[in-house]
Amino acid sequence: MKKINLLLTFLIVFMGSAQEEAQLKTQVRQTIKELRDFVSIPNDALEHADINRNLTWLTKSFNARGFNSSVLPTSGESLFFASLPMEDQKPTILFYMHFDGQSVENSKWNQPDPYKMVLKAKEGDSWKTLPIDTLNTNLDYNMRLFGRSTADDKGPIVMFLNTIDLLKENNISLPFNVKVILDSEEEKSSKPLPKAVKEYRELLQADFLIINDGPLHSTGKPTIVYGCRGITTLSLTTFGPQKPQHSGHYGNYAPNPAFILSKALASMKTEDGKVNIPGFYDGITIDENTMAILKSVPDDGTSINKNLGIKTPEKVGSFYQESLQYPSLNIRGLGSAWIGKKARTVVPESATAEMDIRLVPETNGNRLKSLVKTHLEKQGFFLTSKVPNKETRLAHDKIMMLTEGSVTDAFRTDLNNPYGAFLVKTLTDTFGENPVQIRIMGGTVPITPFINELKIPAFIIPMVNLDNNQHSPNENLEIGKIAYGIKTFYAILSSKPSD
Repeated sequence: MKKINLLLTFLIVFMGSAQEEAQLKTQVRQTIKELRDFVSIPNDALEHADINRNLTWLTKSFNARGFNSSVLPTSGESLFFASLPMEDQKPTILFYMHFDGQSVENSKWNQPDPYKMVLKAKEGDSWKTLPIDTLNTNLDYNMRLFGRSTADDKGPIVMFLNTIDLLKENNISLPFNVKVILDSEEEKSSKPLPKAVKEYRELLQADFLIINDGPLHSTGKPTIVYGCRGITTLSLTTFGPQKPQHSGHYGNYAPNPAFILSKALASMKTEDGKVNIPGFYDGITIDENTMAILKSVPDDGTSINKNLGIKTPEKVGSFYQESLQYPSLNIRGLGSAWIGKKARTVVPESATAEMDIRLVPETNGNRLKSLVKTHLEKQGFFLTSKVPNKETRLAHDKIMMLTEGSVTDAFRTDLNNPYGAFLVKTLTDTFGENPVQIRIMGGTVPITPFINELKIPAFIIPMVNLDNNQHSPNENLEIGKIAYGIKTFYAILSSKPSD
């Protein structure tokens, strides 16, 4: 009798698990179908008409799930807001995602139209295109969906919608109030967001914020990120002769702006990659407990170096996660005159370096830009914000035109926050392993307006594969990550914080 009872228990558990897996696969197929429709609507962040068409699709899709939705005007493109009916006794989650995308250059994609989603399977070192109907009989989680914004960030939006469908199908009573805010200008720095969050503060009020953007850790394990670096930019231009001059006639006589600029740039860093500007790292300390969390992230330095194709990393930190705890100074673009087959024997008229500074919570973007400017002045540069006229050129030996970009601040939630503990427990219970906890990630998500205005903790719960080519040609989403995303949303929305 005991053996029979054990067998019955096993069969019940097995049948329940098989039923859940079958239900999940059905929802994954539905998600793919809906994502294909959503991706087909171009979403170039620079195109107003694209944004409006996406807002129409979102309104229809969220309203069909019982959400009350609104299109929120801003000083730029409108935001999309939706919420389920509110109950005062429940805590409120605010989810942030974005539906705009980077511009596409069709010729760089391995498919005719980046907005027509394509199914591909790995074949050797390349990807083979398959009919989308293949998924009706073979839902291989290793296959991928290629198309603009499949991963960044339309995929998670559609995963969320289909999770709501599954929760309703299973008659799950949500322990949370649910609000969603979808950004339309994330790919161009979300400039209207701070003012908009202030204006719509009461509508957006919540107990905590979850951001579903970016990739999982390289191990593919469940991941929680407690913060992200901010960003600001600088453009530096040095000047030589008013027009490009023949290098035979004026080489050794006309100052070369590329050499002038290169010396200025080289003065900013030491040989091992540390910023050589006094005060750049001020205010940053890492205690033992924090260092333990950083070291618990299962990064493999050898693999990272191999993937990057480098022998030795810079020495700002002693390992990858530690390096992210400090602000960075980066040359993101560099140019002067002509290169390659178009190269000419000239002394260039100018040279330009485009720079970005990644910020951490302890650093102020405007302060760091001021430190850079002071450093350049000490190098003997006359700084100006416009192209110098003839009088200025004749009055100064070293001229630099410097223009500044806006500042997006960093954020970081305390590692001991109770909602963070809830998310860690939920992911652990759902997937049977402790999630990777990342104190701060290298990229930037424009979340600080919510934190500063709403005074709530924020967490990033990524759902897509690391090698998704976001912002680049052949962006893709692994089908298995759709299943992961649905399971993650389902677990969060059906678990009580006090459990």
